[in-house]
Amino acid sequence: MLYLESPAGVGFSYSANASYYTSVDDNMTARDNLVFLENWFNKFPEYKNTDFFITGESYGGHYVPQLAQLIIQSKVQFNLKGIAIGNPLLEFNTDFNSKGEYLWSHGLVSDDTYQLFNNACNYSQIRRQSENGALTPVCSQVSKQASREISKFVDIYDVTLDVCLSSLGSQAQVLSRLQDAEKIDVCVEDETSNYLNREDVQKAFHARLVGVTGWSICSDVLHYEMQNLEIPTIPVLASLVKSGIRVLVYSGDQDSVIPLTGTRTLVNGLARELGLNTTVPYRVWFEGSQVAGWTQVYGDILSFATIRGASHEAPFSQPERSLVLFITFLGGKPLPVGVLSAESESIHK
Repeated sequence: MLYLESPAGVGFSYSANASYYTSVDDNMTARDNLVFLENWFNKFPEYKNTDFFITGESYGGHYVPQLAQLIIQSKVQFNLKGIAIGNPLLEFNTDFNSKGEYLWSHGLVSDDTYQLFNNACNYSQIRRQSENGALTPVCSQVSKQASREISKFVDIYDVTLDVCLSSLGSQAQVLSRLQDAEKIDVCVEDETSNYLNREDVQKAFHARLVGVTGWSICSDVLHYEMQNLEIPTIPVLASLVKSGIRVLVYSGDQDSVIPLTGTRTLVNGLARELGLNTTVPYRVWFEGSQVAGWTQVYGDILSFATIRGASHEAPFSQPERSLVLFITFLGGKPLPVGVLSAESESIHK
């Protein structure tokens, strides 16, 4: 398994040329990632015939399919079999506009605010104007009202998860009280950053900080071409499916940033566009004896799945369910159908 921090300027990845960071875009990222893979496979040729899958999440909805498309177009000798993308940005308007309904349906905003999303200013307008540097008075009002109702104490990447408290003292007190009941370390990002900025850890990773002051969750080094957010990647997924590449699109169902509702709509639309018949009707799938999510498969080549109780980064909050999803996809098998035990059957009667 290869982990790639991309583009250069993210994590421990860097460019020897500082001017590289001034304008990075999707095309540059895909090209650089392909060069990396070519060099890696040349160094380790014994893996060239191994089944190769690419996965990612969030803006990986651009990175992953664009890289896969470039691999096919360049005709390099990689044995690319499929891609999997989680809570991916696929189409700007659909993805961001589904946020308003998601927040309202989960009780995070009021009926009045939901009506403002529908009639005054939607989330795609808010996001677009934010990227351009200024909100109109109407969109500013809607954004502030929604933020006030949601509050800063809710993690928009997982609306059911507690937030990491900024005060280490209060954090320690709360974590000690919740140690037995809380299975998810909500402060893992802070702890990861501290860990990866230890000198001994960086030495073990052979990390060289050239032009990068340290490892951080979000890079403040590079300047990405944010207009690329509006490039739809649904057509890229269509071309991959037509090329015989299996595609899995999955959604952690507690994410309000790229909600499952918009993603599901886009995948359904893609299946109709390609004329793919439903081969697995919409149904639950299981991890062990519990419902792990819902899934639908089209033409045995395009799949959609939700991961129940998962965040924007699904493996973080639901590692076991995510593992089942990935193993099943890599093996080309359908997601598990649960069988109720006698005890659970009696509960449901």
